[in-house]
Amino acid sequence: MQNLKGMKLRWRVRYHPSVVRNTHVMEPDSLPAELILTHPRQTLGKVQLDWTPQPGNYLDYQGQTYAVLERRHRYLLKSGRYRLEKIALYVQSAKRPAEKSLIEGRWVIGDASCRFSARSELIRCAVNPEGPCHSCRFYEPSASEFPN
Repeated sequence: MQNLKGMKLRWRVRYHPSVVRNTHVMEPDSLPAELILTHPRQTLGKVQLDWTPQPGNYLDYQGQTYAVLERRHRYLLKSGRYRLEKIALYVQSAKRPAEKSLIEGRWVIGDASCRFSARSELIRCAVNPEGPCHSCRFYEPSASEFPN
């Protein structure tokens, strides 16, 4: 019985929230990230982020706006466990799009009702990638827009 109680006590101490909080290397609301420009390939710098950027998101760094193209996680093996050390964000210089559509819970560039829309966070469409959609001569409503 003595060993069983001792094990329970160690378990409580080892996993008590105040102890766990003190042993964390990094707070979950602060992610170290390295910004890497894709072309020409160069490191722009390192930042602490309070959000998790996804491909297609935009971020501002040193007065310039960048589109996130890819996100890679870098892990560190410490005490037999892998821990997220930092995130590498591959970005390109971009302007925030004026035209956006909400489709299936995510924002896409341009008018998603057009037949040629890529329905993507990164590219508007094949025929007019620079936009704008409202004055495009190739605009056609998508097949799903036509009544049956």
